[in-house]
Amino acid sequence: MNIYLHCEISARELDSKLLLATLAAAKGHQVVVSNLSEIIHGLKIGILAPGIFHTKSLTPSRNKIERHQKIIDKDCKITCIDEETGVRDSYDKFVHDRYSDLTIKQCSATFGWGHEDVEALKKISPKNLDKIHITGSPRVDLWKSSFSEYWIDPKKIPKKPFLLISSNLSCFTMKNFEDNFKFVKDAGYLDRDPDMFRKMFYRTSDQYKMFYLFLDAIKYISKNNTEYDIVLRPHPEEDVKVWKMFLENIPNTHVIREDAITAWIKSAFAVMHNGCTTALETTVSGKPLLTFDPFSMENSQEIFNTLGYNIKTKEQLLIKVNEIFNSKKT
Repeated sequence: MNIYLHCEISARELDSKLLLATLAAAKGHQVVVSNLSEIIHGLKIGILAPGIFHTKSLTPSRNKIERHQKIIDKDCKITCIDEETGVRDSYDKFVHDRYSDLTIKQCSATFGWGHEDVEALKKISPKNLDKIHITGSPRVDLWKSSFSEYWIDPKKIPKKPFLLISSNLSCFTMKNFEDNFKFVKDAGYLDRDPDMFRKMFYRTSDQYKMFYLFLDAIKYISKNNTEYDIVLRPHPEEDVKVWKMFLENIPNTHVIREDAITAWIKSAFAVMHNGCTTALETTVSGKPLLTFDPFSMENSQEIFNTLGYNIKTKEQLLIKVNEIFNSKKT
């Protein structure tokens, strides 16, 4: 069987796609890991033979539905596991936003991270129960201790021990607000959630405020510490140049996005976040987690902010980071 694995954001997905590719190849399948445009072009002109197109979402946008139908018309089958985390405060809302009965019907199989998202999927597509399977996520599989030797130190790892700060703020992304709004509109999110228009403005406002408080906390920790470094890892969609501009000349502070987040978690002495999937991975890995939660954000991922030490101020943050760091030295 020919299998085509769609990889959208390599820093987030490539390692898990390579895991799937290795397992499939070991069973005799022919596997291609590539971006969407290359797979679609290869199928269109016949360079790639019919097979399974394994994608990363079934968002019911008009463009995606039409694209998937063209793939099916090339005698291919579609399978999917959503790359967005299957751990949510509201699973019903998650599947309502990112799936539909039609997109599940187009699939030969769709896979869930756990019981909760699978049961929510069954509610919106009760006639396609045989296509919905609970398998877990290969991204989570790579967090297991059995894969610990796979993760080598990142290439740009600091010489000093370091606090990893994982950012999940979308106020400074590669796309401006207008582009993001157009994407949300074209993908049909506004139709599925009438309150989405308001949420976008409120959420963006909150994220600018959180961005400033992250900057302020980083500068405060840097000013009051010389024994360890800080590594700020932007989200894959964030503009690295913006972080580097605001953190320029801040001692012992590095802005680095290269390498998978798992490798950075493995090497850090502690991890700080707000509303980020990294919180779940850090907890599973057994690393100390600091949830910097100075104010309540609109539509925040509250489930992730219940994990680890809940920190409200930069002063509390410095005390807890130093406490963790000093405990590691003894």
